[in-house]
Amino acid sequence: MENFIFQSPTQFVFGRATEEQVGALVKAHGGTKVLLVYGQGSVVRSGLIDRVRRSLSKAEIPFVEMGQVMPNPTDEKVYEGIDLCRREGADFLLPVGGGSVIDCAKAIAAGVPYDGDFWDFFEGKTIPTALPVGVVLTIPAAGSEGSGNSVITKAALQKKISIRAPHVLRPRFAVMNPELTFTLPPYQTACGVVDMMAHIQERYFNNTPATQVTDCLSEALLRTIAELAPKVMAVPDDYDARANLEWCGTLAHNGLCGVGVAEDWASHAMEHELSALYGVAHGAGLAVVFPAWLTWMAHHNPRKVKQWAENVWHVDSSGLTELETCLEGISRYKDFLHSIGMPTTLGELGIENPDISLLSSRLHEHKGPTVGTYVPLGPADSREIYQLAQG
Repeated sequence: MENFIFQSPTQFVFGRATEEQVGALVKAHGGTKVLLVYGQGSVVRSGLIDRVRRSLSKAEIPFVEMGQVMPNPTDEKVYEGIDLCRREGADFLLPVGGGSVIDCAKAIAAGVPYDGDFWDFFEGKTIPTALPVGVVLTIPAAGSEGSGNSVITKAALQKKISIRAPHVLRPRFAVMNPELTFTLPPYQTACGVVDMMAHIQERYFNNTPATQVTDCLSEALLRTIAELAPKVMAVPDDYDARANLEWCGTLAHNGLCGVGVAEDWASHAMEHELSALYGVAHGAGLAVVFPAWLTWMAHHNPRKVKQWAENVWHVDSSGLTELETCLEGISRYKDFLHSIGMPTTLGELGIENPDISLLSSRLHEHKGPTVGTYVPLGPADSREIYQLAQG
């Protein structure tokens, strides 16, 4: 196990009707004027935004609003939010929604106190400071409610990259009411399931020795998600299943599953190029990329893939070769993905003629000559994986 520092200062406020505490939470965390950030209308139609407004008003916290944040948020919306925040004198960001809304709010929070272009943070030119952020979560998936990460797309360049700044971008609080997830469409629920599993697997597949604790935590979470996903798909208002799944999503990406290990993140980088070029849902893109990545790894570094197959997907390796065990685990993983309505090939994702060379060249232009750590992928390797994703 490697040396590590782990700090997760976010206050998680979990359970029924917890959104009614938002105003008091903002005040407790020093906010005096809020920029309320949300998406394309579901939080309005459900009445959630009205409840948040009432809670802020009850706490005598003034607020301004910015809606219409799209999935895969772009720099244009971040610039809009920075201007609005400065103009109105807001000193606290309150996103109400899922990962896209939260990531957009985090980027705004970093951009407001900075004299230059917020994109400098995403290019790695400087380290941000930021206004405080609180969260009302409606979509368990990205884990952004407990992480210091943000992913933004620069629209003009179709460039989708992330920033990791846990010391400044972790939310001060996260309000998590599982009842807010009851009305999620099945496809959105399934995309969230894939995303949270991918967050665990990006950390799980590593070459670091003696990581029994993080391995066991990761495997238990993966098994739990695989067990809960069909339940919430079949009975959307199963509170206990939704609650446990939502907490899995937070634990998947708050850093707990990555302590003491060298994380990989190649699959996320590869998917970012897919969603930047073709506009696919992030979770659906991961459902295609990750099985292809695992198949390639089964032939090039099978040790941890075999362990994953045995301990997550219950593959009995008796009488099987190492490669056969890996491939059986990948097959069961793909069966699971299909069972919740997810694609596992680029064709099923709606990309019939992908430009493999362009995807690979953009990946290495944005991420460097090699990507990932489990096996560092060069351009020829990433092309092979994109080709495997065609099925």
